[in-house]
Amino acid sequence: MTLYVRFAGHLDIILDRLVEREQLPPALDRRAIAIEPPRDATHGDMAINAAMVLAKPAKTNPRALAELIAAELRTLDEVEAVEIAGPGFLNLTLTRETWEKELLAIHAGGADFGRSDMGQGLRVNVEYVSANPTGPMHMGHCRGAVVGDALATLLEYSGHKVTREYYVNDAGAQVQVLGRSAHVRYREALGETVEIPEGLYPGDYLVPVGEALAKEFGDTYVGAPESEWLDLFRTRAVAAMLVMIREDLKLLGIEHDLFSSEAELQAAGKPDEAEATLRAKGLVYDGVLERPKGQADDDWEPVELPLFRSTQFGDDQDRPIKKSDGSWTYFGADMAYHFQKAQSADQLIDIWGADHGGTVKRIQAAVAALTGGKVPLDIKLIQMVRLLRDGEPVKMSKRAGNFVTLADVVEEVGKDVVRFTMLTRKSDAQMDFDFAKVVEASKDNPVFYVQYAHARISSLGRRAADTFGADFDIVARADLSRLGTEELALVKAAANFPRIVESAAKNREPHRVAFYLYDLAAAFHAWWNLGNDQPDRRVIVADAPDVSATRLYLSNAVAQIIRNGLMLMGVAALTEMA
Repeated sequence: MTLYVRFAGHLDIILDRLVEREQLPPALDRRAIAIEPPRDATHGDMAINAAMVLAKPAKTNPRALAELIAAELRTLDEVEAVEIAGPGFLNLTLTRETWEKELLAIHAGGADFGRSDMGQGLRVNVEYVSANPTGPMHMGHCRGAVVGDALATLLEYSGHKVTREYYVNDAGAQVQVLGRSAHVRYREALGETVEIPEGLYPGDYLVPVGEALAKEFGDTYVGAPESEWLDLFRTRAVAAMLVMIREDLKLLGIEHDLFSSEAELQAAGKPDEAEATLRAKGLVYDGVLERPKGQADDDWEPVELPLFRSTQFGDDQDRPIKKSDGSWTYFGADMAYHFQKAQSADQLIDIWGADHGGTVKRIQAAVAALTGGKVPLDIKLIQMVRLLRDGEPVKMSKRAGNFVTLADVVEEVGKDVVRFTMLTRKSDAQMDFDFAKVVEASKDNPVFYVQYAHARISSLGRRAADTFGADFDIVARADLSRLGTEELALVKAAANFPRIVESAAKNREPHRVAFYLYDLAAAFHAWWNLGNDQPDRRVIVADAPDVSATRLYLSNAVAQIIRNGLMLMGVAALTEMA
């Protein structure tokens, strides 16, 4: 049990004790209580807001309640001092022994330090990427792919049972266009000089698809009517695109558990099933939409359509689930897809581009209606990434047609740089990806700064062997009583990792791990730099093996935390840097 979880348990026991003594009413909502490091390190090691949160519903004075809680906290062996700040905040200073034990716990936990059962096996479906199967992955898909994959890993590490899912939009107009585009390349492969008509996909990536079709079918479909070849060419082209998409995602270290086909969903009657479920609840009816604002009466033809009562769930109007020709609207098909996902999950998470923000309320309303509110849907909106080279916009790729391919970017800067960079800002904030800056060896580049910290620590092991011999036993010789104030501050920063993981998982925000790693790396580099002017403060001091062993023990714990955090981000921890 990690430090902050342990203190949450201590606090629960204390509050229960106050309830038993009738000093606090029963059944108060404790969910807003936070135990975290104070913003100012001079205020101690932990800050607790329990008195501030509970005083109002308990109808008591927050400072008086803080006094009651503080008296109990002072009886704990791990607590050295408790102070009440302002109207009732509790600041705790923990004993030195507590922090020494945390350092031991990091070493004992190893790769599992920070792992928890917080999710209690809850089944979470994380759907991400889900790009149309009409071409290779491009950088417009990259950020959502990395955020979704890191979030899935984070949730698994926190005790959830995660399914990584990709929704293949293979039933819409765009795949019909893909089939026609493949037919042009098919004719080209047979020797015809072609021009790509406007509205079709122009990318060279369809050339191999056309060549494969030509090899398989010869000139059978060159002059044939579209009705004879469109379904076939569409199916073959989609299959080829999915192979390409999987290969592109693998370059980023991303593999999904499940690829779900929209075409198969509709063929299985899932949209009809969802509609029937909602009609039985009175949440779908046949009606006519209001005339769109600004549209003239002469241009408006009212049509009766099946409408979902999304206004009952906060939407601004009811939404059609079918078109006038009887085919499903995008919303109708998407509603059915989410209904299918919800049948094998306790929670749903979608990673969407920010341009889909206008449809969030309606699909959340549909999921709430279909599941009776039992399976919540959380939608994370991802802002676009602007690609720059030395501050100038990057030119587009001829091969792709009109975009920069993910494969080209990964080939140039590497998987780890791409993944880490995509997590260096909140996903709903816009991001610039400058090819020069992301490989820059400076403190301003978080990727480099964190990797450099780990590589520095790795070099210490090699130097220790050179200085003290290959059999130098760091663990046996480490004396934690030798840790000074700066070293203990580094222990405290490292011991905060499990709390960061828990908060990142709860809030579905994997970027918190990246932010934390940067801060931890900065703390380590600052500690390391103390030895630049003071040789006796260096990690390895040739004539002080026990001091060196103690500092190496601390350094290795920091390295372990960096490795654990980078693992959550899908990034390798480097042991050497050029």
